[in-house]
Amino acid sequence: MSSEEICWMTALDLAKAIREKKLSPVEVVEVLLERIQAVNRKINAYVTLTADSAIALARRAEEAVTKGEELGPLHGVPVSIKDLIFTQGVRTTCGSRLLENFVPEEDAVCVARLEEAGAIMLGKTNTPEFGWKPMTDNELFGITRNPWNLKKTSGGSSGGAAAAVAAGLGPLAAGSDGGGSIRIPSSCCGVFGMKPQFGRVPRYPIFPGLAILAHEGPITRTVGDAALMLDVIAGPHWGDGYSIPAPEVSFSKALSDGVEGLMIAWSADLSYAMVDPEVAAICEQAAKRFSELGAEVEEAHPGFDNLETHLVTLFGADILTSLLRLGPVGEIKDKLDPLMAAMLPVISELKATDYARAMFAMQELKVKAGAFFQTYDLLLTPTVAGPPLSVELEEPLGFLSWMPFTYPFNLTGQPAASVPAGWTEDGLPVGLQIVGRAYDEATVFRAAAALEKVQPWAHRKPPLI
Repeated sequence: MSSEEICWMTALDLAKAIREKKLSPVEVVEVLLERIQAVNRKINAYVTLTADSAIALARRAEEAVTKGEELGPLHGVPVSIKDLIFTQGVRTTCGSRLLENFVPEEDAVCVARLEEAGAIMLGKTNTPEFGWKPMTDNELFGITRNPWNLKKTSGGSSGGAAAAVAAGLGPLAAGSDGGGSIRIPSSCCGVFGMKPQFGRVPRYPIFPGLAILAHEGPITRTVGDAALMLDVIAGPHWGDGYSIPAPEVSFSKALSDGVEGLMIAWSADLSYAMVDPEVAAICEQAAKRFSELGAEVEEAHPGFDNLETHLVTLFGADILTSLLRLGPVGEIKDKLDPLMAAMLPVISELKATDYARAMFAMQELKVKAGAFFQTYDLLLTPTVAGPPLSVELEEPLGFLSWMPFTYPFNLTGQPAASVPAGWTEDGLPVGLQIVGRAYDEATVFRAAAALEKVQPWAHRKPPLI
């Protein structure tokens, strides 16, 4: 098997080949590390490589296969970890100069579970400072570029994770999503990303400012790989009071159930978004495929208001309170991303009543969503309102109008995924968002797998890589 073939294999196929002794974990890790060395300089997806420990773990994984030991479902499969997620003994900077030398003393729950399942960490992937923006750049490591067009953003805040998967630098990536940060880069990079139900994947330990609204989940090239990864990392943990049980039936087993008989709503704009016509057309065409697959699809809107202001209030209050634990504003602001520093005076003026008003609005949104999903099993929208933005974007605050579809479902906590819907005439990926009922990731996976079957995407590779 060639090195090129190994780089583009799914996690499921890699795990199978390793179990059957057709591939060595050492060979897989060495091939991917070699590819990272060749490709990463173009896109800047990885910011910290753990090559030595990865090779050591791969050797132990190979010994386990040779000895006939019991193997986990991801035995020998490489994975990357977003630089917001704690990794024991490996620096976790959150994309900030304030945490440039921070090394956690323990793994995050999702990292520990991946390792217990046999996965091998290759390194940490880039993120904007504290995951604040939907494009990935920071003062510490610079810009992560889109593998499909190096002048475009990879999205954010899991931009390094999605770019790595899209460029063949590993089949699995652990990301996080506080306002769209798994789904936006998945859309930009032409891969699959799942934001699970809030609490499905425990978040402990964490930097305090990354707690509110955030979910951790998989970014992969295929739906099956994401389902397997979520099977591994889902389930309650004492360190996260919001964590919830894993479902009785695995997500992987739900993939073949199809969408026949489902009621599916399609909304091109949620009644308030301004959407690029080409993006809207690509997503609408993908939505119509579900009718061909046996679902009933109709245009419908959940009646949401635009809650941008409340989103900024919740994020702003959370991050400001957390930053103050690192020092007085006057001492730390010069080390912050310029956008973050510019926002500090604004969010410093927030009052308790502003926060309470945002919380009330979030509860009202949950009620509207709950009522809407009494009728519909799924809601389809574009993932983002336009193609990937330029990395030279001059007005970064305008990004909220580019991401109107994702953050509502952080506020409601519902599961939502981005699945590749097609490519623009310029060759840029476009994602379709699939939103499920609360606690029902299985139906989201079913729909994504059904679409993947009739219009697969994983065979497409970025021409620039």
